[in-house]
Amino acid sequence: MKKYYTLIIVMATGLMSCSKWLDVTPKSEVSQGALFSTQSGFEEALNGVYSRCTQEDSYGKEITCGFLDVLAQNYVITSQDPQAYKQTSIYNYEEENFMRRRDAAWIALYNGIANSNLILHHIKGQEKLFAGQEYSLIKGEALALRAYLHFDLLRMFGPSYVSDPNALAIPYVMDFSKKVTPMSSVRQVLDSAILDLTEAKALLKVSDPILNAGYKVGYPAKDSSTEETGALFLQNRRHRLNYYAVCGELARVYLYKGDKANALANALEVINSNKFPWTRQNDFLNPNDEKKDRILYRELLFAWYVPNMSGALNSRFRNGESALFVTSSEGQNMYETGGVGGDDFRYKQWFSEQSGGLGTRLQLEKYYRDGDANIHYQMAPAIRLSEMYYIAAECTFDTDPAKAWDYFNEVRLHRGIGTRITEERSKDVFMTELVKESRKEFYGEGQIFYMYKRLNRAVTGLAGIQYPATNKMFVFPLPDDEIQFGNR
Repeated sequence: MKKYYTLIIVMATGLMSCSKWLDVTPKSEVSQGALFSTQSGFEEALNGVYSRCTQEDSYGKEITCGFLDVLAQNYVITSQDPQAYKQTSIYNYEEENFMRRRDAAWIALYNGIANSNLILHHIKGQEKLFAGQEYSLIKGEALALRAYLHFDLLRMFGPSYVSDPNALAIPYVMDFSKKVTPMSSVRQVLDSAILDLTEAKALLKVSDPILNAGYKVGYPAKDSSTEETGALFLQNRRHRLNYYAVCGELARVYLYKGDKANALANALEVINSNKFPWTRQNDFLNPNDEKKDRILYRELLFAWYVPNMSGALNSRFRNGESALFVTSSEGQNMYETGGVGGDDFRYKQWFSEQSGGLGTRLQLEKYYRDGDANIHYQMAPAIRLSEMYYIAAECTFDTDPAKAWDYFNEVRLHRGIGTRITEERSKDVFMTELVKESRKEFYGEGQIFYMYKRLNRAVTGLAGIQYPATNKMFVFPLPDDEIQFGNR
Protein backbone atom coordinates (compact mmCIF):
# COMPACT_ATOMS: atom_id res chain seq x y z
CA MET A 1 0.00 0.00 0.00
CA LYS A 2 1.04 3.60 -0.47
CA LYS A 3 2.78 5.07 2.59
CA TYR A 4 0.43 7.83 3.77
CA TYR A 5 1.60 7.83 7.36
CA THR A 6 4.25 9.60 9.38
CA LEU A 7 6.26 8.53 12.37
CA ILE A 8 4.60 8.36 15.73
CA ILE A 9 3.63 11.60 17.46
CA VAL A 10 5.13 11.65 20.93
CA MET A 11 2.79 13.02 23.56
CA ALA A 12 3.75 15.57 26.20
CA THR A 13 4.18 13.87 29.55
CA GLY A 14 4.06 17.01 31.66
CA LEU A 15 0.28 17.27 31.25
CA MET A 16 -0.56 13.83 32.56
CA SER A 17 -1.03 14.47 36.25
CA CYS A 18 -4.59 15.79 36.22
CA SER A 19 -5.75 15.37 32.64
CA LYS A 20 -5.16 11.63 32.26
CA TRP A 21 -2.77 10.05 29.86
CA LEU A 22 -4.68 10.70 26.63
CA ASP A 23 -5.86 14.21 27.37
CA VAL A 24 -2.76 15.81 25.93
CA THR A 25 -1.62 17.62 22.82
CA PRO A 26 1.18 16.81 20.36
CA LYS A 27 4.45 18.38 21.41
CA SER A 28 7.31 17.05 19.34
CA GLU A 29 8.79 14.19 17.43
CA VAL A 30 11.96 12.45 18.48
CA SER A 31 14.17 9.90 16.83
CA GLN A 32 13.07 6.29 16.94
CA GLY A 33 16.24 5.31 18.73
CA ALA A 34 15.64 7.74 21.59
CA LEU A 35 11.92 7.04 21.81
CA PHE A 36 12.29 3.28 22.07
CA SER A 37 15.24 3.22 24.44
CA THR A 38 13.10 3.32 27.60
CA GLN A 39 9.89 1.86 28.96
CA SER A 40 8.35 5.33 29.15
CA GLY A 41 9.16 5.84 25.47
CA PHE A 42 7.15 2.76 24.53
CA GLU A 43 4.32 3.92 26.78
CA GLU A 44 4.24 7.31 25.06
CA ALA A 45 4.34 5.69 21.64
CA LEU A 46 1.38 3.47 22.46
CA ASN A 47 -0.55 6.41 23.93
CA GLY A 48 0.17 8.27 20.71
CA VAL A 49 -1.54 5.58 18.63
CA TYR A 50 -4.69 5.79 20.75
CA SER A 51 -4.58 9.57 20.61
CA ARG A 52 -4.31 9.59 16.80
CA CYS A 53 -7.35 7.34 16.58
CA THR A 54 -9.47 9.79 18.58
CA GLN A 55 -9.27 12.64 16.10
CA GLU A 56 -12.34 13.83 14.17
CA ASP A 57 -11.44 11.97 10.98
CA SER A 58 -11.53 8.61 12.77
CA TYR A 59 -13.13 7.39 16.01
CA GLY A 60 -13.35 10.80 17.65
CA LYS A 61 -16.28 11.61 15.41
CA GLU A 62 -16.54 10.47 11.80
CA ILE A 63 -16.15 6.67 12.04
CA THR A 64 -18.16 6.50 15.27
CA CYS A 65 -21.09 8.79 14.52
CA GLY A 66 -20.67 10.07 10.98
CA PHE A 67 -20.86 8.62 7.51
CA LEU A 68 -21.35 4.99 8.62
CA ASP A 69 -24.58 5.87 10.42
CA VAL A 70 -25.65 8.00 7.47
CA LEU A 71 -25.21 4.92 5.27
CA ALA A 72 -27.27 2.92 7.77
CA GLN A 73 -30.12 5.40 7.13
CA ASN A 74 -30.28 6.53 10.75
CA TYR A 75 -30.70 10.25 10.06
CA VAL A 76 -32.93 12.58 8.12
CA ILE A 77 -30.79 14.43 5.59
CA THR A 78 -32.62 17.58 4.55
CA SER A 79 -32.40 19.27 1.18
CA GLN A 80 -30.33 22.04 2.80
CA ASP A 81 -27.75 19.35 3.64
CA PRO A 82 -25.88 21.43 6.25
CA GLN A 83 -23.34 18.70 7.04
CA ALA A 84 -22.84 17.60 3.41
CA TYR A 85 -24.11 14.04 3.78
CA LYS A 86 -26.92 14.00 1.20
CA GLN A 87 -25.03 12.18 -1.53
CA THR A 88 -23.55 9.78 1.01
CA SER A 89 -27.08 8.89 2.14
CA ILE A 90 -27.93 7.73 -1.40
CA TYR A 91 -24.67 5.76 -1.71
CA ASN A 92 -22.99 8.07 -4.22
CA TYR A 93 -19.42 7.04 -3.53
CA GLU A 94 -18.03 9.28 -6.27
CA GLU A 95 -19.14 12.50 -4.56
CA GLU A 96 -16.35 14.69 -3.21
CA ASN A 97 -17.54 14.95 0.41
CA PHE A 98 -17.82 11.19 0.76
CA MET A 99 -14.43 10.67 -0.89
CA ARG A 100 -12.83 13.23 1.41
CA ARG A 101 -14.17 11.49 4.51
CA ARG A 102 -13.34 8.05 3.14
CA ASP A 103 -9.77 9.01 2.31
CA ALA A 104 -9.29 10.62 5.73
CA ALA A 105 -10.53 7.48 7.48
CA TRP A 106 -8.25 5.26 5.37
CA ILE A 107 -5.23 7.42 6.14
CA ALA A 108 -6.02 7.69 9.86
CA LEU A 109 -6.46 3.96 10.37
CA TYR A 110 -3.38 3.00 8.37
CA ASN A 111 -1.43 5.61 10.28
CA GLY A 112 -2.47 3.87 13.48
CA ILE A 113 -1.46 0.52 11.98
CA ALA A 114 1.92 1.85 10.88
CA ASN A 115 2.72 3.17 14.31
CA SER A 116 1.52 -0.03 15.98
CA ASN A 117 3.96 -1.84 13.68
CA LEU A 118 6.70 0.59 14.68
CA ILE A 119 6.16 -0.33 18.33
CA LEU A 120 6.12 -4.05 17.53
CA HIS A 121 9.30 -3.70 15.47
CA HIS A 122 11.25 -2.01 18.24
CA ILE A 123 9.94 -4.06 21.16
CA LYS A 124 11.42 -7.31 19.85
CA GLY A 125 14.08 -8.57 22.24
CA GLN A 126 13.65 -5.63 24.61
CA GLU A 127 12.11 -7.45 27.56
CA LYS A 128 14.85 -6.22 29.91
CA LEU A 129 13.77 -2.60 29.43
CA PHE A 130 10.49 -3.24 31.20
CA ALA A 131 9.46 -3.56 34.81
CA GLY A 132 6.77 -6.02 35.83
CA GLN A 133 4.50 -7.19 33.02
CA GLU A 134 4.54 -4.06 30.87
CA TYR A 135 6.42 -5.74 28.02
CA SER A 136 3.53 -8.16 27.52
CA LEU A 137 0.97 -5.43 28.10
CA ILE A 138 2.37 -3.01 25.51
CA LYS A 139 3.05 -5.69 22.91
CA GLY A 140 -0.42 -7.15 23.43
CA GLU A 141 -2.15 -3.81 22.99
CA ALA A 142 -0.12 -2.96 19.88
CA LEU A 143 -1.09 -6.29 18.30
CA ALA A 144 -4.72 -5.75 19.25
CA LEU A 145 -4.71 -2.24 17.77
CA ARG A 146 -3.25 -3.55 14.53
CA ALA A 147 -5.99 -6.16 14.26
CA TYR A 148 -8.80 -3.82 15.35
CA LEU A 149 -7.92 -1.17 12.77
CA HIS A 150 -7.46 -3.67 9.94
CA PHE A 151 -10.82 -5.25 10.73
CA ASP A 152 -12.65 -1.93 10.51
CA LEU A 153 -10.88 -1.17 7.23
CA LEU A 154 -12.03 -4.55 5.94
CA ARG A 155 -15.61 -3.83 7.04
CA MET A 156 -15.50 -0.64 5.00
CA PHE A 157 -13.39 -1.49 1.95
CA GLY A 158 -13.74 -5.24 1.42
CA PRO A 159 -16.70 -7.45 0.51
CA SER A 160 -18.30 -9.33 3.38
CA TYR A 161 -17.15 -12.87 4.07
CA VAL A 162 -20.55 -14.28 3.21
CA SER A 163 -20.52 -12.40 -0.08
CA ASP A 164 -17.02 -13.28 -1.38
CA PRO A 165 -14.40 -14.60 1.08
CA ASN A 166 -11.72 -14.90 -1.59
CA ALA A 167 -12.05 -11.41 -3.04
CA LEU A 168 -9.06 -9.10 -2.68
CA ALA A 169 -9.85 -6.50 -0.04
CA ILE A 170 -7.12 -4.46 1.71
CA PRO A 171 -3.41 -4.78 2.53
CA TYR A 172 -2.79 -6.37 5.96
CA VAL A 173 0.38 -4.53 6.90
CA MET A 174 2.58 -6.32 9.44
CA ASP A 175 5.82 -4.38 9.34
CA PHE A 176 7.06 -0.80 9.25
CA SER A 177 8.95 -0.44 6.00
CA LYS A 178 8.90 1.20 2.59
CA LYS A 179 7.91 -2.04 0.88
CA VAL A 180 4.53 -2.16 -0.81
CA THR A 181 2.21 -4.55 0.97
CA PRO A 182 0.09 -6.58 -1.48
CA MET A 183 -3.65 -6.94 -1.13
CA SER A 184 -5.01 -9.70 1.07
CA SER A 185 -8.29 -11.47 0.49
CA VAL A 186 -11.20 -11.12 2.89
CA ARG A 187 -10.36 -14.54 4.33
CA GLN A 188 -6.67 -13.68 4.71
CA VAL A 189 -7.43 -10.40 6.51
CA LEU A 190 -9.71 -12.18 8.96
CA ASP A 191 -7.16 -14.96 9.56
CA SER A 192 -4.39 -12.40 10.15
CA ALA A 193 -6.57 -10.43 12.55
CA ILE A 194 -7.42 -13.61 14.45
CA LEU A 195 -3.72 -14.48 14.75
CA ASP A 196 -2.88 -11.01 16.06
CA LEU A 197 -5.78 -10.99 18.50
CA THR A 198 -5.03 -14.51 19.73
CA GLU A 199 -1.43 -13.55 20.46
CA ALA A 200 -2.60 -10.33 22.09
CA LYS A 201 -5.03 -12.27 24.27
CA ALA A 202 -2.26 -14.58 25.48
CA LEU A 203 0.02 -11.65 26.29
CA LEU A 204 -2.69 -9.72 28.12
CA LYS A 205 -3.75 -12.82 30.04
CA VAL A 206 -0.54 -12.59 32.06
CA SER A 207 -0.25 -8.80 32.27
CA ASP A 208 -3.56 -6.93 32.23
CA PRO A 209 -4.58 -5.40 35.59
CA ILE A 210 -8.24 -5.69 34.59
CA LEU A 211 -8.00 -9.43 35.28
CA ASN A 212 -7.12 -8.87 38.93
CA ALA A 213 -9.93 -9.82 41.29
CA GLY A 214 -9.56 -6.46 43.03
CA TYR A 215 -10.00 -4.45 39.81
CA LYS A 216 -13.55 -3.09 40.02
CA VAL A 217 -15.25 -1.48 37.05
CA GLY A 218 -17.54 1.45 37.73
CA TYR A 219 -17.42 5.25 37.68
CA PRO A 220 -13.86 6.38 38.43
CA ALA A 221 -13.66 8.39 41.67
CA LYS A 222 -17.46 8.28 42.01
CA ASP A 223 -18.19 4.83 43.45
CA SER A 224 -16.38 1.61 44.40
CA SER A 225 -14.35 1.55 41.18
CA THR A 226 -10.64 0.85 41.53
CA GLU A 227 -9.83 1.87 37.96
CA GLU A 228 -7.74 4.85 39.00
CA THR A 229 -5.43 3.19 41.50
CA GLY A 230 -1.81 2.29 40.83
CA ALA A 231 0.52 3.61 38.14
CA LEU A 232 -1.10 6.06 35.72
CA PHE A 233 -0.26 3.97 32.65
CA LEU A 234 -2.16 1.02 34.14
CA GLN A 235 -5.35 2.90 34.99
CA ASN A 236 -8.73 3.03 33.22
CA ARG A 237 -8.23 -0.16 31.27
CA ARG A 238 -11.60 0.25 29.52
CA HIS A 239 -10.09 3.21 27.69
CA ARG A 240 -7.67 0.78 26.04
CA LEU A 241 -7.78 -2.57 24.27
CA ASN A 242 -7.71 -4.62 27.44
CA TYR A 243 -8.01 -8.40 27.79
CA TYR A 244 -11.81 -8.48 27.67
CA ALA A 245 -11.93 -6.01 24.79
CA VAL A 246 -9.68 -8.38 22.85
CA CYS A 247 -12.11 -11.21 23.66
CA GLY A 248 -14.91 -9.00 22.37
CA GLU A 249 -13.06 -8.15 19.18
CA LEU A 250 -12.26 -11.83 18.62
CA ALA A 251 -15.97 -12.59 19.01
CA ARG A 252 -16.70 -9.97 16.34
CA VAL A 253 -14.09 -11.25 13.90
CA TYR A 254 -15.02 -14.91 14.33
CA LEU A 255 -18.70 -14.07 13.80
CA TYR A 256 -17.84 -12.11 10.65
CA LYS A 257 -16.10 -15.24 9.39
CA GLY A 258 -19.03 -17.46 10.32
CA ASP A 259 -17.12 -19.34 13.03
CA LYS A 260 -19.89 -19.30 15.60
CA ALA A 261 -18.25 -21.72 18.02
CA ASN A 262 -15.22 -19.48 18.59
CA ALA A 263 -17.34 -16.32 18.49
CA LEU A 264 -19.56 -17.74 21.22
CA ALA A 265 -16.62 -18.87 23.35
CA ASN A 266 -15.10 -15.39 23.36
CA ALA A 267 -18.41 -13.62 23.96
CA LEU A 268 -19.16 -15.92 26.88
CA GLU A 269 -15.72 -15.31 28.37
CA VAL A 270 -16.71 -11.65 28.70
CA ILE A 271 -20.24 -12.37 29.91
CA ASN A 272 -19.21 -14.99 32.45
CA SER A 273 -16.43 -12.82 33.86
CA ASN A 274 -19.07 -10.58 35.44
CA LYS A 275 -16.46 -7.84 35.18
CA PHE A 276 -18.75 -5.30 33.45
CA PRO A 277 -21.95 -4.61 35.41
CA TRP A 278 -25.15 -3.49 33.73
CA THR A 279 -25.72 0.22 34.22
CA ARG A 280 -28.02 0.89 37.15
CA GLN A 281 -31.39 2.32 36.21
CA ASN A 282 -31.01 5.21 38.64
CA ASP A 283 -27.77 6.21 36.87
CA PHE A 284 -29.30 5.99 33.39
CA LEU A 285 -32.52 7.75 34.40
CA ASN A 286 -31.09 10.28 36.86
CA PRO A 287 -32.70 13.71 36.24
CA ASN A 288 -29.46 15.42 37.29
CA ASP A 289 -27.29 15.75 34.16
CA GLU A 290 -24.17 15.69 36.28
CA LYS A 291 -25.09 12.24 37.55
CA LYS A 292 -26.74 10.82 34.42
CA ASP A 293 -24.92 8.04 32.58
CA ARG A 294 -26.32 8.30 29.07
CA ILE A 295 -23.38 6.46 27.54
CA LEU A 296 -23.90 3.34 29.71
CA TYR A 297 -20.29 3.73 30.75
CA ARG A 298 -20.11 0.76 33.11
CA GLU A 299 -20.93 -1.60 30.25
CA LEU A 300 -18.13 -0.47 27.92
CA LEU A 301 -15.50 -3.16 27.32
CA PHE A 302 -13.55 -0.63 25.27
CA ALA A 303 -14.13 2.96 24.26
CA TRP A 304 -12.13 5.79 22.78
CA TYR A 305 -11.42 8.53 25.32
CA VAL A 306 -12.38 11.77 23.53
CA PRO A 307 -12.40 14.61 26.10
CA ASN A 308 -11.80 17.22 23.42
CA MET A 309 -14.73 16.13 21.22
CA SER A 310 -17.62 17.38 23.37
CA GLY A 311 -18.05 20.52 21.28
CA ALA A 312 -17.87 18.65 17.97
CA LEU A 313 -20.34 16.02 19.16
CA ASN A 314 -22.78 18.64 20.44
CA SER A 315 -22.53 20.48 17.13
CA ARG A 316 -23.21 17.26 15.27
CA PHE A 317 -26.36 16.35 17.20
CA ARG A 318 -27.49 19.35 19.25
CA ASN A 319 -27.35 22.21 16.76
CA GLY A 320 -30.98 22.71 15.83
CA GLU A 321 -32.05 21.76 12.34
CA SER A 322 -28.45 21.88 11.17
CA ALA A 323 -27.74 18.79 13.27
CA LEU A 324 -28.14 15.14 12.38
CA PHE A 325 -31.55 14.04 13.61
CA VAL A 326 -34.51 11.79 13.01
CA THR A 327 -38.16 12.86 12.89
CA SER A 328 -40.25 12.08 15.95
CA SER A 329 -42.45 9.64 14.04
CA GLU A 330 -39.46 7.78 12.56
CA GLY A 331 -37.74 7.58 15.92
CA GLN A 332 -40.89 6.23 17.52
CA ASN A 333 -41.17 3.60 14.79
CA MET A 334 -37.52 2.61 15.21
CA TYR A 335 -37.87 2.18 18.98
CA GLU A 336 -41.37 0.67 18.71
CA THR A 337 -42.74 3.06 21.31
CA GLY A 338 -46.30 2.09 20.43
CA GLY A 339 -45.60 -1.47 21.55
CA VAL A 340 -42.74 -3.20 23.36
CA GLY A 341 -40.63 -0.04 23.27
CA GLY A 342 -43.07 2.05 25.26
CA ASP A 343 -40.83 1.75 28.31
CA ASP A 344 -37.49 1.68 26.49
CA PHE A 345 -35.00 3.70 28.53
CA ARG A 346 -32.85 4.27 25.45
CA TYR A 347 -35.58 6.17 23.65
CA LYS A 348 -36.44 8.20 26.74
CA GLN A 349 -32.86 9.11 27.68
CA TRP A 350 -31.10 9.33 24.33
CA PHE A 351 -33.59 11.62 22.60
CA SER A 352 -35.33 14.90 23.32
CA GLU A 353 -38.17 16.18 21.21
CA GLN A 354 -37.63 19.51 19.48
CA SER A 355 -39.79 21.64 17.19
CA GLY A 356 -38.88 23.87 14.28
CA GLY A 357 -39.55 24.77 10.69
CA LEU A 358 -39.02 21.18 9.62
CA GLY A 359 -41.55 19.85 12.11
CA THR A 360 -41.03 17.79 15.24
CA ARG A 361 -37.70 16.04 15.46
CA LEU A 362 -35.68 13.97 17.93
CA GLN A 363 -32.35 15.38 19.08
CA LEU A 364 -29.75 12.77 20.04
CA GLU A 365 -28.53 13.33 23.60
CA LYS A 366 -26.39 10.20 23.92
CA TYR A 367 -23.11 12.15 23.92
CA TYR A 368 -24.28 15.09 25.99
CA ARG A 369 -22.75 15.40 29.44
CA ASP A 370 -22.39 18.10 32.05
CA GLY A 371 -18.72 18.85 31.56
CA ASP A 372 -16.06 17.46 33.86
CA ALA A 373 -18.55 17.13 36.71
CA ASN A 374 -20.22 14.12 35.09
CA ILE A 375 -19.78 10.65 36.61
CA HIS A 376 -18.25 9.32 33.41
CA TYR A 377 -15.70 10.58 30.90
CA GLN A 378 -16.51 11.71 27.36
CA MET A 379 -16.23 8.48 25.41
CA ALA A 380 -16.85 7.16 21.91
CA PRO A 381 -18.17 3.60 22.46
CA ALA A 382 -16.24 0.85 20.71
CA ILE A 383 -17.30 -2.52 22.22
CA ARG A 384 -20.27 -2.96 24.55
CA LEU A 385 -21.37 -5.71 26.91
CA SER A 386 -24.72 -5.82 25.09
CA GLU A 387 -22.95 -6.76 21.85
CA MET A 388 -21.54 -9.85 23.57
CA TYR A 389 -25.11 -10.90 24.43
CA TYR A 390 -26.22 -10.28 20.85
CA ILE A 391 -23.32 -12.37 19.54
CA ALA A 392 -24.06 -15.14 22.04
CA ALA A 393 -27.71 -15.10 21.00
CA GLU A 394 -26.94 -15.33 17.29
CA CYS A 395 -24.38 -18.08 17.78
CA THR A 396 -26.72 -20.11 19.99
CA PHE A 397 -30.00 -19.99 18.08
CA ASP A 398 -29.39 -22.94 15.76
CA THR A 399 -28.70 -25.34 18.65
CA ASP A 400 -30.73 -23.81 21.48
CA PRO A 401 -33.32 -21.22 20.42
CA ALA A 402 -34.66 -20.80 23.96
CA LYS A 403 -31.20 -19.90 25.24
CA ALA A 404 -30.72 -17.48 22.35
CA TRP A 405 -33.93 -15.67 23.28
CA ASP A 406 -32.69 -15.56 26.89
CA TYR A 407 -29.57 -13.66 25.82
CA PHE A 408 -31.70 -11.37 23.68
CA ASN A 409 -34.22 -10.74 26.46
CA GLU A 410 -31.48 -10.04 29.01
CA VAL A 411 -30.38 -6.93 27.12
CA ARG A 412 -33.95 -5.75 26.62
CA LEU A 413 -34.70 -6.20 30.32
CA HIS A 414 -31.83 -3.84 31.21
CA ARG A 415 -33.19 -1.32 28.72
CA GLY A 416 -36.58 -1.22 30.42
CA ILE A 417 -38.40 -3.68 28.14
CA GLY A 418 -39.94 -6.28 30.40
CA THR A 419 -41.80 -8.10 27.62
CA ARG A 420 -39.91 -11.33 26.98
CA ILE A 421 -40.03 -13.39 23.82
CA THR A 422 -40.21 -16.98 24.97
CA GLU A 423 -42.34 -18.85 22.46
CA GLU A 424 -40.64 -20.67 19.62
CA ARG A 425 -40.17 -18.52 16.55
CA SER A 426 -38.34 -18.96 13.27
CA LYS A 427 -34.73 -18.02 12.59
CA ASP A 428 -35.92 -15.30 10.23
CA VAL A 429 -38.06 -13.75 12.97
CA PHE A 430 -35.18 -14.00 15.42
CA MET A 431 -32.71 -12.27 13.10
CA THR A 432 -35.22 -9.54 12.28
CA GLU A 433 -35.72 -8.85 15.99
CA LEU A 434 -31.97 -8.97 16.66
CA VAL A 435 -31.21 -6.45 13.92
CA LYS A 436 -33.96 -4.13 15.19
CA GLU A 437 -32.60 -4.27 18.73
CA SER A 438 -29.03 -3.74 17.54
CA ARG A 439 -30.09 -0.65 15.62
CA LYS A 440 -31.67 0.78 18.78
CA GLU A 441 -28.65 -0.08 20.93
CA PHE A 442 -25.92 1.19 18.58
CA TYR A 443 -27.69 4.28 17.25
CA GLY A 444 -25.05 6.97 16.70
CA GLU A 445 -22.14 4.54 17.15
CA GLY A 446 -21.34 3.44 13.58
CA GLN A 447 -21.89 -0.29 14.11
CA ILE A 448 -25.23 -1.15 12.50
CA PHE A 449 -24.01 -0.62 8.91
CA TYR A 450 -21.40 -3.30 9.55
CA MET A 451 -24.14 -5.67 10.76
CA TYR A 452 -26.23 -5.19 7.63
CA LYS A 453 -23.12 -5.87 5.58
CA ARG A 454 -22.03 -8.98 7.52
CA LEU A 455 -25.47 -10.49 7.09
CA ASN A 456 -25.73 -9.33 3.46
CA ARG A 457 -29.05 -7.88 4.55
CA ALA A 458 -31.02 -5.03 3.01
CA VAL A 459 -30.66 -1.74 4.85
CA THR A 460 -33.94 -0.56 6.37
CA GLY A 461 -34.29 3.14 5.77
CA LEU A 462 -36.66 5.76 7.07
CA ALA A 463 -40.31 5.35 6.09
CA GLY A 464 -39.61 1.63 5.71
CA ILE A 465 -37.63 2.05 2.48
CA GLN A 466 -35.47 -1.00 1.76
CA TYR A 467 -32.05 -0.66 0.13
CA PRO A 468 -31.13 -4.08 -1.33
CA ALA A 469 -27.84 -5.63 -0.23
CA THR A 470 -25.22 -5.23 -2.93
CA ASN A 471 -21.45 -4.88 -3.02
CA LYS A 472 -21.97 -1.55 -4.75
CA MET A 473 -23.53 -0.30 -1.52
CA PHE A 474 -21.44 -2.21 1.01
CA VAL A 475 -17.93 -1.94 -0.47
CA PHE A 476 -16.25 1.47 -0.49
CA PRO A 477 -14.01 2.17 -3.49
CA LEU A 478 -10.35 2.40 -2.55
CA PRO A 479 -8.78 5.86 -2.44
CA ASP A 480 -7.60 6.93 -5.89
CA ASP A 481 -3.98 7.16 -4.78
CA GLU A 482 -4.09 3.57 -3.58
CA ILE A 483 -5.40 2.37 -6.94
CA GLN A 484 -2.83 4.41 -8.84
CA PHE A 485 -0.08 2.98 -6.66
CA GLY A 486 -0.88 -0.46 -8.06
CA ASN A 487 -2.85 -2.21 -5.35
CA ARG A 488 -5.97 -2.73 -7.42
